[in-house]
Amino acid sequence: MALTLRVQRLFSNYLPTRKKQDYNPMKVRVTVMLKEGVLDPQGKAIGHALQTLNFPGVGDVRVGKIIELDVDGTDRAAVEKQAEAMARDLLANLVIEDFSVEVVA
Repeated sequence: MALTLRVQRLFSNYLPTRKKQDYNPMKVRVTVMLKEGVLDPQGKAIGHALQTLNFPGVGDVRVGKIIELDVDGTDRAAVEKQAEAMARDLLANLVIEDFSVEVVA
């Protein structure tokens, strides 16, 4: 705790100051799913477990991930473009995964 306070004091001149009411980020949702044709062993395991637990009517199960980001900005198109770049560069493995970006709020 004391170390954290010392670090904050040391770097307080270098950190951007932002009042709480000034910070109003846009919420972005990035959905990452395996591409069609890519084997999904986790989805297969879940599908098998659902059948074992007597949940009838469940077909193919695919597992993905949803990443929610708070992105600083006011221009919806620019924030979406930035989130797409984040997904392309880091959040999704483009060899085996597809992604979609949605600005929620």
